[in-house]
Amino acid sequence: MAKSITIDKVFKVFGDAPEQALRLARAGVSKQQILERTGQSIGVFNASFDIAAGEIFVVMGLSGSGKSTLVRMLNRLIEPTSGRILVDGENINDYGDKRLRELRRKDISMVFQSFALMPHLSVLENTAFGLELAGVPRAERERAATEALAQVGLAGWEASYPDELSGGMQQRVGLARALAADPSILLMDEAFSALDPIIRTEMQSELLRLQESKRRTIVFISHDLDEAMRIGDHIAIMKDGHVVQVGTPDEILRAPADDYVRDFVRGVDAAAVFKASDIARQALTVISEQGDRGCRAALRILEDSDRDVAYVLSPRKHYLGTVSSQSLREALRGHQGALGLKNAFMREVVPLEANAPVAELYGAMVHAPCPLPVIDDAGQYLGVVSRTTLMRFLDRDTPPVLPEQPEVAPLQLNPQFPHQAAEPIVRAA
Repeated sequence: MAKSITIDKVFKVFGDAPEQALRLARAGVSKQQILERTGQSIGVFNASFDIAAGEIFVVMGLSGSGKSTLVRMLNRLIEPTSGRILVDGENINDYGDKRLRELRRKDISMVFQSFALMPHLSVLENTAFGLELAGVPRAERERAATEALAQVGLAGWEASYPDELSGGMQQRVGLARALAADPSILLMDEAFSALDPIIRTEMQSELLRLQESKRRTIVFISHDLDEAMRIGDHIAIMKDGHVVQVGTPDEILRAPADDYVRDFVRGVDAAAVFKASDIARQALTVISEQGDRGCRAALRILEDSDRDVAYVLSPRKHYLGTVSSQSLREALRGHQGALGLKNAFMREVVPLEANAPVAELYGAMVHAPCPLPVIDDAGQYLGVVSRTTLMRFLDRDTPPVLPEQPEVAPLQLNPQFPHQAAEPIVRAA
């Protein structure tokens, strides 16, 4: 089961007089000034944030920002100088050697940038190596290693040796070795940075797939912002040991905390990060309860409101279809009496999936006769995306995504709207 992590006012001072450096740090003295005055280097400076159970939390920063120091304090490979690190509410700084070994063996695994595979051991033996060191019986550790290799797509390679594998396959073995212990927390320090771009993308997809099959708490260290934006549920950006901002990918892109973060995210491919639901805006919607009527009432609404199109929803706000004044007139031409809205739905209007990246919307929007509706997996209507909205999004380095709009209640069609011959009828030309 995934576990939560809380980092509470954590400092790490490298040097032989940490208390002096801590006093200066708490008084507001900068990292560089502390180094000049005391010779002590502060690796992490008063870090505080929460990592939810089961999320991928990415820590980013330039070289020397403190991100690798921070992740190594989460399993106490590096001892914090001050502050608390809580795993499911327990302060691991209070653990003795025995309890700490149990934590590392059962709950926390780590994947490094270096594959660190032993060339004289087979893939299966490399995968089971950590369990062997922990004293797990051979049959049990080989079973766990075989299952872990299957999880990362290496079933059938158990008897091979590292020099027979590609770089991406070797990294998969490193990941399988971490998974073999079935950890609740996975620490990944620049785990994919040594891979070629194509293989790196494959490993990112693999990590996301593994999260779908079994959720773990993953703390992922990276210097690649596109990678962070793709895989991270939350991102922490560090500078000189400080955690400058913590937020979701879109929160960081929408509202950078300062100029450093703004410059940091300037080159990100926002169209690959934001989804259709992020840029969907409100539009005229109507609710249809009657399957055999509605066209005339909808046409009257469009004419009275000077609108071209309306989006038709069920009483539970599931998207049913799109009508326009033109499609309604064509459906009503020569028709006497009531007519259901489904007869006027625009067939060329195909809804966008909520999770579709903005980068994948261009083709659909080029040929769209009107703003396209956005729906979630359950068919729930979320809003529309227009060509204007898409162009505004693409117009700046930081996408001009407006704050979420308050939901506009759909108009309820009057089921008693006149539909006999006495009402206005659109007649054939």
